Amino acid sequence: MASESLDFVPQASGQHTLRRLLRYMLPYRRTVIFALVLLLLATATDVLQPILIKVFIDRYLIPRHFPKPAMIGLGGGYLALVVMTAGFNVAQLLLFQVLALDVIQTLRVELFDKVQTLSLAFFDRTPVGVLVSRLTNDTEAILDMFMTVLSTFVQNITVLVGILIAMFALDVRLATYCLVLLPVTVAIMLFYRKITAPVFHRARQRLSLLNAKLNESLQGMAVIQAMRQEPRLREEFGTINQAYRQARFRNTQLNALLLRPLMDGIYLLALMLILWYFGERSFAHVVNIGVLYAFVTYLSRFFEPVNSMMQRLNFFQQAMVSSERVFQILDNPDLAPQQEGDHHPVIQRGQICFEDVSFSYDGQTDVLKHISFTALPGQTVALVGHTGSGKSSTVNLLLRFYPVQRGRITIDGIDLRHFSDDELRRKIGLVLQDPFLFVGDVSSNIRLGNTWITDEQVQDAARFVQADTFIDAFDQGYHAPIGERGATLSTGQRQLLSFARTMAMNPAILVLDEATASVDTETEEAIQQALAKMRHGRTTIAIAHRLSTIQDADMILVLHHGEIVERGTHQQLLAQKGLYYNMFLLQQGSTAAP
Repeated sequence: MASESLDFVPQASGQHTLRRLLRYMLPYRRTVIFALVLLLLATATDVLQPILIKVFIDRYLIPRHFPKPAMIGLGGGYLALVVMTAGFNVAQLLLFQVLALDVIQTLRVELFDKVQTLSLAFFDRTPVGVLVSRLTNDTEAILDMFMTVLSTFVQNITVLVGILIAMFALDVRLATYCLVLLPVTVAIMLFYRKITAPVFHRARQRLSLLNAKLNESLQGMAVIQAMRQEPRLREEFGTINQAYRQARFRNTQLNALLLRPLMDGIYLLALMLILWYFGERSFAHVVNIGVLYAFVTYLSRFFEPVNSMMQRLNFFQQAMVSSERVFQILDNPDLAPQQEGDHHPVIQRGQICFEDVSFSYDGQTDVLKHISFTALPGQTVALVGHTGSGKSSTVNLLLRFYPVQRGRITIDGIDLRHFSDDELRRKIGLVLQDPFLFVGDVSSNIRLGNTWITDEQVQDAARFVQADTFIDAFDQGYHAPIGERGATLSTGQRQLLSFARTMAMNPAILVLDEATASVDTETEEAIQQALAKMRHGRTTIAIAHRLSTIQDADMILVLHHGEIVERGTHQQLLAQKGLYYNMFLLQQGSTAAP
C-alpha cells in the first residue's frame, strides 16, 4: 500500500504544537478575555448552588423550621443562580464557537497561501488527495478542538478549581484527600495521549491515502471505465479503507478502556472514601448532614468536568495530530524559486540566453547537461527530441518553476533570478499541450483575474486566435459558463481559449508546448497563421513533437538524453542527416502510411 509522505517532517513537542495553535487566538484576545470573564461568572454561580442547599438542610430542614421569607429567599436565590449559570454558559460557549470559526478561517487561508508558494517539485511527489485531506479533514479536526475541546477544558478546569475551593471551605482534611484525585486524573490523561498518538497518526495517514485514491479515481474515471479497471480500483480502495477502519477501531478500543469506565471506577472509590470518612466521624462527632450532602454533590460535580474532559481527549488528540500535519506544510522549506536582490528589472527585448545550464530533479541524475543557446528578440527557437530528452525541463527552468542549479539563464542580459515573479508571469506567455480551464465563464478564463484587461482586449485576443467563432455561437457569448476543467468544451476549444488567454497578456516572450497538438487540421492552419503574427517581435520557445509545425523556426535544437546534439535550421539539420533527419523521415513515413 502506498505511503503518505511530504518529505519535510518537523520535530515538535505536543506542548510546542499546542502553544503555536493558541497563538492564533492572539488577534482575538478581547473576545477571549470577555469569554473567560463570563466563564468565571458561570462557574461561580454554579459552585454556589450546593452552598444554598447546605444552608437549607442545616438551618431549616433538620430543625424542621421553614420561615416563609427565608424559603422564598433561598428558593429565589437558587433559581436565580441556575438561570444565571445557564445564561453565562450560553454566552461564553457562543463566544468560543465564533472564536473557533475565526481562528480556523485564518489558519485555512494561511495554509492555502502557503500551498501556493510551494515549489512544483513538492507537487511532483505529493498526491493531490493528501493535500486536500490536510486542507479539509485536518483543519476540521483543529476546528473541533477550538469549538469543543478548548472551551470545555477551560470551563471544566475553572469549575474544578471552584469546587476544590468550596471543598476546602467546608472541610480542609477531606478536601486534601480529594486533592489526590487531580494528579491521578492528569496522569491518566498523559498516559492516554502517549499511547493514542501513534494510533491517531496512522488513522490520519490512512484517511489521507483514502482521499488520494478517491481523487485519483474520480479524475481518471474515463480511463478506468474504458480499460475496465473498476474491480482493481475497488480492491485497492477497499484495502486502504480497511486499514483506516482498523486504525479507528484501535482508537475506539482505547477510548472504551481509558475514558469513561476508568473514571467511573475512580469516582466510586472517591465516593466510598467520603462515606467512610463521615461514617468514621459519626462515632465520635455529630455529622453535619448539609456538609455531607455538599461534599457528595461536589464530588459528583467534580467528576462531571473530569469525564467531560476525558471524553474530549479523543478530539484533543486528533487535533494535536492534525496540527502537526498542518504545521508540517506551513513549515515546509521547499518553496518555489523567489526573486533575488532588491532591484526590479523589466523584460523589454526578450533575449534569452542559456549559459552552460545543467539540472537534476533528484540531485543525482542530470536531466539537462551543459545546455547553451541564445534566442534573439523576434526569433523562434524550437526544442525537439524524443520523450525524456529534456525539452520540458528546459522550459521549466526558463519559467523559473525550478531553480537553476548549475550555469545561468539570462533575459536581456539580466540573470533570471533577479526578476520578480510578477514580471516573469506578465512578460512570458505559456501555452500548454493540455490546457487547464477554471470554473467560471469564457471571459473570466481569458482574463484570469487580471482586472486591467478590458472586455475589448478579451474579445480582441479571442478574435486574434480565431476563438471568437465558437464563442459567438454560445447563447451567452463571452459569459457562457464553463464547468470544471472545461469539460463542456472540445479539446480544440479549450486550446483556443488558452491561446486567447496568453494573447490577452501581450507577452514579450512566448513558450509553446506543442500548442497545436490538440486541434484539428483546419483549426491548426488558422492557429499557425495566428502564431506567425504572435511571434512577430516576440521571442518564442516552442516544444515540438510534430516537426512539420516548426520548419520555419529560426533555430532548432535537437536534445538527446539532456544534451543538445544538433542545432540549426530545418534545412541545415536535414542536410546533416543525423538524429533530426531520422526523426523527420520517421514522421513523414508515418504521415504517408495508408
